[in-house]
Amino acid sequence: MSILKVHAREIFDSRGNPTVEVYLYTSKGLFRVSVPSSASSGIYKALHLQELRDNDKTCYMGKGVSKAVEHINKTIVPALLSKKLNVVEQEKIDKLMIEMDGTENKSKFGANAILEVSIAVCKDGAREKEVPLYRHIADLAGNPEVLLPVLAFIVIDGSSHADNKLTMQEFMILPVGASSFQEAMRIGAEV
Repeated sequence: MSILKVHAREIFDSRGNPTVEVYLYTSKGLFRVSVPSSASSGIYKALHLQELRDNDKTCYMGKGVSKAVEHINKTIVPALLSKKLNVVEQEKIDKLMIEMDGTENKSKFGANAILEVSIAVCKDGAREKEVPLYRHIADLAGNPEVLLPVLAFIVIDGSSHADNKLTMQEFMILPVGASSFQEAMRIGAEV
């Protein structure tokens, strides 16, 4: 099923920071996606993907995302629509956006623009195939067996996330061996 329309806009995440929201329309309906802005950035990340921020200190302390929104609405969307790509063609769509951006860290369009569109396409691809999202992602990855990840719970924040001198960003626990999601959630909550 071809993408009929895509529209992006600036919204706010749970921390009050501007972030991008994408609406993707196909003949089966609408998918809306938003991802919170990154809480951390820096030299210690394995691969630092660059969110595109407006850097206008008079507006949202420079954290606005209108440039990323504009790249989606005026550059990415016309390219996607002109190619008449199907929502199940995740790899082609992602590759097109990455090639159009042309930077290693996604700094031209912003990782926040590319990620939003990619997730909207992925979710709609699952709906098109009439399978759960996790099954669609497993199919895209070429994994015939689905193994859901173990929950991870932050118990201590460090580094730039906290008011302490810890050099580690986070200390987490994983309830490995839980027999169900519900049991894993209970174990994590009780700790």
